[in-house]
Amino acid sequence: MDTFPTDLLIGLLVALIFLSAFFSSSETGMLSLNRYRLRHLVKKKHKGAVRAAKLLERPDRLIGVILIGNNLVNIFATLIAGAVTTHLFGEWATVVVLPIVLTLVILIFAEVTPKSLAAVYPEKIAFTASLILLPLLFILYPIVLLVNSISNGLARMFGLDPSKARKADHLRMDELRTVVDEAGELIPDQHQGMLLNVLDLEKATVEDIMVPRNEVEGIDLEDDIKDILAKIRSADYTRLPVYTGDINNIVGILRLRDAPKFLTGNDDKLTTADIRKHLREPYFIPESNPLPTQLKNFQHDKHSMAVVVDEYGEVQGIATLVDLLEEIVGDFTTDAAEDAHESIVECADDWYLIDASEFVRDINRNLGWELPTDGPKTINGIIVEYLENIPDANVSFEIDKYRFEIAELSETRIEKARISELAI
Repeated sequence: MDTFPTDLLIGLLVALIFLSAFFSSSETGMLSLNRYRLRHLVKKKHKGAVRAAKLLERPDRLIGVILIGNNLVNIFATLIAGAVTTHLFGEWATVVVLPIVLTLVILIFAEVTPKSLAAVYPEKIAFTASLILLPLLFILYPIVLLVNSISNGLARMFGLDPSKARKADHLRMDELRTVVDEAGELIPDQHQGMLLNVLDLEKATVEDIMVPRNEVEGIDLEDDIKDILAKIRSADYTRLPVYTGDINNIVGILRLRDAPKFLTGNDDKLTTADIRKHLREPYFIPESNPLPTQLKNFQHDKHSMAVVVDEYGEVQGIATLVDLLEEIVGDFTTDAAEDAHESIVECADDWYLIDASEFVRDINRNLGWELPTDGPKTINGIIVEYLENIPDANVSFEIDKYRFEIAELSETRIEKARISELAI
């Protein structure tokens, strides 16, 4: 290189440092792109995004062309820097000074600085760089293919399959929850909560939302007709299951808006046969149905209320479309039965007095707790399972990080319990 002017060599060296910076920033920018935003921009026909997406279809080839270009540039830069140093300062400076100075220059101007900028502004860097990288990949394709073939072969020798990296990456459910959680101001809190509830819907079944059979308000056709009419006129619900003798013998569902059709006239002349004429066919569903499946079934079958049965056909409770939707959007109805008392009452010292019939999932949602949900569905169920019997006195015990104290009990169930989350 002695035949070249020193000024020209220095100019070439500066140009090569800039080229090295280009390749370094391109690599970081391309690999730092948000894949989901990139797909969105591709759908919008953004030219830079389309080019970048095409390059990222084969990340091994993209990295190959970038590293080939970067290494060639750095090697030429080293040779030219050596020639300039020898010409200006002599052989000793090429051996002693050049490695240190050139390393610092490449690190600062061709590695750290461009990569830092690309990490902060990946789209600006990557979309611009794709203008050069695409044609460069076409020009260097034979060399890139050779290098990739050898490197992929070596990777397979160690039990790695580079082809798996080419598959489209998909978010798992827990990762999607994290994305929603960290959306911040992009999603209003209310909508964020609804999205998280939708993601949690897969974990719940009809059993988790149903009104248990001991709390179901219905009509027994074997009762006196006056009692039946009094129950219809004072009902807190718009639909009532109708049965004969036992709730397992449900014969239909009475919509209260149909009641005026047989309530006109003299009550003494009314018979159960008149009521039967206005009953709707009951809609039975298994208690193990996942909520997303049941939501589709409600839509498909055009029902908003269902009778929940177990594997033996025994009625376990009632589930409604409103109950299911409240799992997503939260409580948006008020019924008189719930107004009669508060099921969760905050007491002193972080204790809560809770109705033992409350669902564990509802308590976790309302209080931000993590009571176990893989077993019994209610507080009463959790306590009875832990104690293995119905206690005959108020007792206190701990389950995981929660302390339970029975507050009220009857012969058949725990009525109320005080619960506190222990400090850890």
